[in-house]
Amino acid sequence: MRWLMLELCGPWGHSALLESPALLPPELGRQIAQRAQAADIRVAAIRRPGKRPNQRRWRWALADARPGQESLRWGEVDRPVGYAEIPLDGSAGTPSAEPLVAVCAHGKHDQCCAVRGRRATSLIADRYPEATWECSHLGGDRFAATMIVLPHGLFYGRVDLAEDPADIIDRYTEGRVEPRHLRGRSSYPAAVQVAQHHARSALGDDRIDAYAPLGVVETDGLVDVTLEDTHGPIEVRLRETYSEPIFTMCQARTAGPVKEWELVELRD
Repeated sequence: MRWLMLELCGPWGHSALLESPALLPPELGRQIAQRAQAADIRVAAIRRPGKRPNQRRWRWALADARPGQESLRWGEVDRPVGYAEIPLDGSAGTPSAEPLVAVCAHGKHDQCCAVRGRRATSLIADRYPEATWECSHLGGDRFAATMIVLPHGLFYGRVDLAEDPADIIDRYTEGRVEPRHLRGRSSYPAAVQVAQHHARSALGDDRIDAYAPLGVVETDGLVDVTLEDTHGPIEVRLRETYSEPIFTMCQARTAGPVKEWELVELRD
């Protein structure tokens, strides 16, 4: 998966790209979204935490989160219309070796994200001020505060409950994950993310690239995931189920089931 992060410094509507007319005309937002979708790129809005500056800037970051191709490039345009002209092939912008840490603080999408996300963002920004941003909806609101760390595309949840959220970024700079809050890697399908979680829990390897997927086979409601390991392949069998009805957002009015994965067997 690749990500396009666009600086929109100001209030966001329910859809940051399509419903924030003071920052981005809706037609322009739609054009940007459609162009990115055609290139199989996910778009999110970002802004600096804390007090809004008097003068807006229009910075962008293009991250390649595909395993083995991780990269992050930064650029800036003079005005929002320039966002529709960013080359999406990675040929523009300045390469960066520093991470981009984006914590969802999209209050118009879910109030929990605003409250819990901003608390986590503040704690991380104290140690990593240049790397840390608030971002628009990432998904998984029930796991607020949610966060993605680019370019590797690592999703984290309930970051505000970590003993020190900035420690997660410390680990990232060392090439390691924080397993207790890690939700998965954006470039992998859900079954692989779950299988990696169980492998890490059982075997303890916290390197970012540990347990790379070798194969996924689905049969009769079961999913067999084969993961790479230094001592030989790991076989993880999962069963797809659904939870009891739950409220998936702070502002949800109707409960509903969500997909879950049950560990059937892990063989190393």
